[in-house]
Amino acid sequence: MLQENQILDVEIIDLNHMGKGVAKSDNLVIFVDDVIPGDIAKIKITEIKKNYALGELITIIKPSENRIDSACGFFEQCGGCQLMHMNYEEQLKYKRERVINELKRAGVNTEEVTVNDTLGMKTPFRYRNKTTFSVTEKNNDIFIGPYEQGTYNTVDISGCLIQSREADEVVNLFKNLMIKYKIDAYDKMTGKGIVRNIIIRNNRNNELMIVIVTTIENFKNKEELIDNLVSINSNIKTVIQNINNKNTNLVMGRKNKVLYGQGTINDTIDDLSFVISPEAFFQVNPEQTEKLYQTAIQYADINKDEVCFDIYCGIGTISLMAAKYAKKVYGVEIVEQAVVDARANALNNNIHNVEFFAGKAEEVVPKLYKQKIKADVVIVDPPRKGCEKPVIDTIINMSPKKVVYVSCNPSTLARDIKLLEEGGYKLIKAQPVDMFPWTV
Repeated sequence: MLQENQILDVEIIDLNHMGKGVAKSDNLVIFVDDVIPGDIAKIKITEIKKNYALGELITIIKPSENRIDSACGFFEQCGGCQLMHMNYEEQLKYKRERVINELKRAGVNTEEVTVNDTLGMKTPFRYRNKTTFSVTEKNNDIFIGPYEQGTYNTVDISGCLIQSREADEVVNLFKNLMIKYKIDAYDKMTGKGIVRNIIIRNNRNNELMIVIVTTIENFKNKEELIDNLVSINSNIKTVIQNINNKNTNLVMGRKNKVLYGQGTINDTIDDLSFVISPEAFFQVNPEQTEKLYQTAIQYADINKDEVCFDIYCGIGTISLMAAKYAKKVYGVEIVEQAVVDARANALNNNIHNVEFFAGKAEEVVPKLYKQKIKADVVIVDPPRKGCEKPVIDTIINMSPKKVVYVSCNPSTLARDIKLLEEGGYKLIKAQPVDMFPWTV
């Protein structure tokens, strides 16, 4: 029987959904960080639960043939990436297998489902167009970076291999300017300090939006900070101050103040232009986003006689792509500002066969159906929690010819696919797309 502090040698046989290695001993599953399948590792048991145990890596006895040296010097501290020590081709296989395993776990018969190989990136670095870093003070120094794995401790990093070089430059410049103008970072323990977070968004032209999250609106040397920021880095097109004075782990508060520029930047997908506001949801990997959305449109196979629903439509990215082929598209989104942006995006792209509704999908979609508005094709792109039950029920009652499900969470995808199958649908094919290389 396993005991806490016991040291043993194990073979890692799998990864779980959080990227933790899976081993077995005494018929108990053990989860271990910093290992991959095929590793033979010496570990220490740190905690024993009813159905599993937690282990801590001591050393790799024999590395897996798919283990590589991490290209990132912050990998062991940072919680941003979990797979920097795994060969990229193996990551793609792991992500495909995860989709299959989640479908099986939900009770979906995968024997007749085509699950394609994962669509990866040729160069899986520097892909993110959005960076969110915390800003804290430690030992009389300013730390800017992501959180340490499993904690809210900030890892001070000089560069990140999955964010743009432009973002790296801004982070280092911003840190130096905070020091120069003696602007205090926020202290989570005391609630004191000014700057909590910095968010950097960049478009395909490397134009930058900077969002500075502070506890108060006015503070000493604010104007000097912004003036220097935009004069030193000419790629910065807009700077927004967000006020968050709550004792919370939420990144942003409700109030924005534009300090420089228009408060938005523009980006493109599939030759369509989109306005990006500070809170707007816009996929963070533009190269893979085009593959993802083009696959969704291809699978939907909409024609000019068909009506399409785009549920959880955000700022209208899929809606406007679908509108090129459909008779009419209805987009549904809970975030009101996103709907405002979606309507503006439709006008800016001279697209007039779309209509957007603000509200909860579980309320708006049944309401549209009661009004005799039906879809021939439904596309859903829900958050990680998946679709609400009333959305699934209404889709089944509406009985569209096709349902295309875009998901960022294989487990809730599988759950909802099973519900759709119970309602008479059949899963035909699935296409994994690697949106976040080096992460789970």
